[in-house]
Amino acid sequence: MDTLETLPNLSKPYPITDEQREIYQRDGHILLRGVCTEEELAPYRAAIADYVAQKNQERRALDERDTYGKAFLQTMNLWLDDEVCKQFVFGKRFARIAAELMGVEGVRLYHDQALFKEGGGGYTPWHQDQHYWPLATDNTITMWMPLHDITANMGAMDFATRSHREGYFGEFGLSDESQAHFERLVKERGYSRTNGVDMKAGDATFHAGWNLHCAPANETPKTREVMTMIYFEDGAIVAPADNANRQADLETWLPGCTPGELAASPINPVLYP
Repeated sequence: MDTLETLPNLSKPYPITDEQREIYQRDGHILLRGVCTEEELAPYRAAIADYVAQKNQERRALDERDTYGKAFLQTMNLWLDDEVCKQFVFGKRFARIAAELMGVEGVRLYHDQALFKEGGGGYTPWHQDQHYWPLATDNTITMWMPLHDITANMGAMDFATRSHREGYFGEFGLSDESQAHFERLVKERGYSRTNGVDMKAGDATFHAGWNLHCAPANETPKTREVMTMIYFEDGAIVAPADNANRQADLETWLPGCTPGELAASPINPVLYP
């Protein structure tokens, strides 16, 4: 059994090429293969899965939940409670990729979250992550990493390529309403839809906070286990909490911060450099 000292070290850089940086900045998303090896990931996967099992409060059957509830089991900021999870979330390799793709010198953690889409779980509607985030910067990014091999029909991510270039599309949190609205918008504006593909454990997508994305239902009986980390540029300013979701995020993920100040609460550590 691994101890904290013998867990795989996640500080070794994953080299990002100029072409990959250009693709990310042009398209608003990118798939990177082999960010972690399966062997590196295995002990962290076990800890994340154990933590999710301990914290999960959902006892309703899928057909008794709303669209959000069917989409995934969501567990946040694992790093605050579990040292093994913390070592994964603080992996310098991941934060460095985030910084290099965005072309910034340093990044802070906004929060982590495990997103486990149960077997038979529903679709994740089209949405923009940054609808929720009171951050006055376009330099925000999410890493989305499956903890085991997944097939596209388990709920791999779909992206509206280059949609991030238009910024905020309005007051649409993750819902049936956002699905219908953005499905129309994607077609009307002619965005190319990049559909999810099979991914190996340790592959990862990175997408910009303004990028429109969604995920289909999990058509298999197996739970899709994914871990995500959200990063933002170090030095970013807190934006006004101009919707209810941003107000909730301000209180939860930027505690003690107020609009106009640096986004730098005690739970937003600098993870790179």
